[in-house]
Amino acid sequence: MRAASRSRFWQRGSMACATALLLFLAAALIVGPALAVIRLAQAPAKQIDVDVELVLAVDISLSMDPEEQRLQREGYIEALLDPEIMKAIKAGQFGRIAVTYVEWAGPDIQIHLIPWRIIDSPASAKAFITELKGKEYSRYRRTSISAALDYSARLFDANPYRGARRVIDVSGDGANNSGPPLGAIRERVLGDGIVINGLPIILRPTMGYSSWDLPNLDRYYASCVIGGPGSFMIPITKPEEFATATRQKLLQEISSLPLTPRVIPVQMLPSPPGEGAGAGEYDCTLLERGIRRW
Repeated sequence: MRAASRSRFWQRGSMACATALLLFLAAALIVGPALAVIRLAQAPAKQIDVDVELVLAVDISLSMDPEEQRLQREGYIEALLDPEIMKAIKAGQFGRIAVTYVEWAGPDIQIHLIPWRIIDSPASAKAFITELKGKEYSRYRRTSISAALDYSARLFDANPYRGARRVIDVSGDGANNSGPPLGAIRERVLGDGIVINGLPIILRPTMGYSSWDLPNLDRYYASCVIGGPGSFMIPITKPEEFATATRQKLLQEISSLPLTPRVIPVQMLPSPPGEGAGAGEYDCTLLERGIRRW
């Protein structure tokens, strides 16, 4: 009898194990696809076609005084209200662009001020502008173009838009002076097929090197910041040029118009030799090497 009892015990145990295994496999079949759906939901599907995905990356470091900050933001506001900008948007294949507005300073300061928005009509442009007008101004220490580019590039993966072109537009009044070196991040961004354009602000040109300043900021932007097919920059040297330069830049980015004389394409600007650079090269790490002690 004891042998028979042990046999029945092991039979019941085997059946229980088999049942547990079947329940586990059934749960895996149900939960596994559900988790996959959740993971897919976390990464937005690129479902909305646009002509351009555009990140407006705006310098808010302390070197930008309040008046420069105001002119910089109002330059974008006036440009987006311009009928020619809307005409260029509507002339695109899809008749719409996706735009987001980022403010940046030091390596830990990137503010996603205006999330991705579709602009496809005067009403949507006005809504973007109204949202931008309602934001307060901020100022922070240091200038990290490298961190700004890294942050901006990641924003393309976090939106549901599929652009024929992806562009980061960097505006600022200084060189990369904090955070990671610019060169490697710039190359990675360009390797992902993202174009980098620039609006170097040179209202107070420096006469020589200081701890944070670099003369010939336009040459620095041309040699070390902008890049990619059709990339260009437009230097701003007078306060009244903020609106006109920003308008011209947006027209170029939206419609890929032929470059005008004021627009300096990356491949056409000769660069002087820099300290530690070879003949005809611009030393993009000159300032970065000078401030490593910080």
